[in-house]
Amino acid sequence: MKFLPGTIRVINSLFCLLPFRIVYIKASFTAWLLYSVIRYRRKVVDENLMKSFPGLSLQERNRIAKRFYLNLADVIGEIFKTQALSASELIKRVKVINPQLVEEYRLQGRSVIFVSGHCGNWEWYAASAILQCPGFDHSGAIVKPLSSEVFEDFMSSLRTRFVKNPLIPFKSAYKVMASRRHELSQTYILADQTPHQSEINYHTRFLNQETAIFLGTERIAKSLDQVVIFSHIRRVKRGFYEIEFELITDKPKLTAEFEITSKHVSMLEKDIIAHPELWLWSHRRWKYKIED
Repeated sequence: MKFLPGTIRVINSLFCLLPFRIVYIKASFTAWLLYSVIRYRRKVVDENLMKSFPGLSLQERNRIAKRFYLNLADVIGEIFKTQALSASELIKRVKVINPQLVEEYRLQGRSVIFVSGHCGNWEWYAASAILQCPGFDHSGAIVKPLSSEVFEDFMSSLRTRFVKNPLIPFKSAYKVMASRRHELSQTYILADQTPHQSEINYHTRFLNQETAIFLGTERIAKSLDQVVIFSHIRRVKRGFYEIEFELITDKPKLTAEFEITSKHVSMLEKDIIAHPELWLWSHRRWKYKIED
């Protein structure tokens, strides 16, 4: 189905009129459709879970899958509701529990890179964290463009609702960040995406599988001497999340090769194992076979 730019905005405006209680009723039904009827990427989800948790029974993996589809449906509904949120309501729904860690480095004149994965509501995460960690000259998130221009325009309008000029194109991320090296900046990266096959320079054991990992976070941090902090994203209840920051390093130039990368991958893995339903299992994370 092809959407016109105005059509999706009209649909979104109507959707925003619904209270969250109704949004989650619809999300529960949508999750059932995605899992049982449409079977949206079920093969990818089932294979990812089987390889990541070989010790679990089929019934246990199916329970995780069902909860994953419910979380995915919730996130979709929450994204559409973004246009109706005020900044204060977003902060109430996604609460940073230790912003003082970031403030400490800001007062030292240090720029910060935040790294995390597609857990919980990753679309609300960066905007809310930026609002709760003010005082930087530049605040932004590194994003990859969507294949659909219509949805790219729509998502960009939502992502820029609370923060001015927050989007940093993936391909020009280093150039943009380097141009700001003498100013205070905070930059948010979701580092669990799959590198293109020609860009694979590092892989490690992640969720029981050899996994290609982007090295961008580590390389930028070392080059620009920026503090690296991991963001743990947890769901408190439907529609409410919390973010806890954990320092990876404030001396990136002194770290060993791949040390930063290894640490943020390990932190994300622990979060996924603790709450597997919150991660994006429908992503083809292991589509490339890793050769020695």
